[in-house]
Amino acid sequence: MPRPKAKKQVKGKPSKRRLPWFGWLLIALAIAGIVAFIRIYPIGQPPDNTGKPKAAIVDQLSSFRENEAFITNVTSELEGYGFKVDLYQGDNITVDFYRGLSGRGYKLIVFRAHSGILQGENQTYYKTTLFTNEKYSTVKYVSDQLNDRLFEASIAEGYPWVFSISPKFISESMTKKFDHIVIIMMGCSGIYLTDLAKAFIGKGASAYLAWDASVDLDYVDEATPYLIEQLCSENTTIKEAVNSTMAVIGSDPRHGADLEYYPAYPSGTGDKTLEELIR
Repeated sequence: MPRPKAKKQVKGKPSKRRLPWFGWLLIALAIAGIVAFIRIYPIGQPPDNTGKPKAAIVDQLSSFRENEAFITNVTSELEGYGFKVDLYQGDNITVDFYRGLSGRGYKLIVFRAHSGILQGENQTYYKTTLFTNEKYSTVKYVSDQLNDRLFEASIAEGYPWVFSISPKFISESMTKKFDHIVIIMMGCSGIYLTDLAKAFIGKGASAYLAWDASVDLDYVDEATPYLIEQLCSENTTIKEAVNSTMAVIGSDPRHGADLEYYPAYPSGTGDKTLEELIR
């Protein structure tokens, strides 16, 4: 093998030509700007150059029953208000999706997702859980399971078992705080207990709206667009939007579920508009 050759040294004096002081200043400012950009907008989360507030539709139930008209109507209403709307459906609704949801900068989230009071064969656990579409496994997310942050759940007999997240998951496992966000929960018994509502409020949400008993999907798919239309109306308060929905759409005809909001009186939440709650 040939020996490596030493680099030839060039004799002489270094050049006296130097970068002017203002050149160094421009370089320093450029570096500072790059560092600030990286700190403010982590890799994988580009800035929203539109300047619009963001809303999300989390359609976990699309795997159970799709409703394109619902998605179109709600998206149109939210965009008309000024939101940039993101839609998540099907297999995208996983445990890790929920884990990172608080860090996505949303100001309103509509959960078209199954929820309910956790029940075993012989007892009720009195925890409200929110369903994912991720197939349940005993060997995944072991720490979350052992600490009652995740449970196994099924929509009905004959449907696969999936992971569901508990209020404790929202409080302890979601990566960041929400920033003055309004939550609309379309699932069953979303506010029968206040544990799920308290968890979202404790994580930084301004208001939480849900039904106090089981709901049929056809009913809630009709009631929610009307509710959102009212919320997006100028100067309409949360209380007025909820009352109008109950007056026009009514309670769930099969289960008698009513729409409620949290925190209620005397918090003052009901007297605020959507604009005030997400500000």
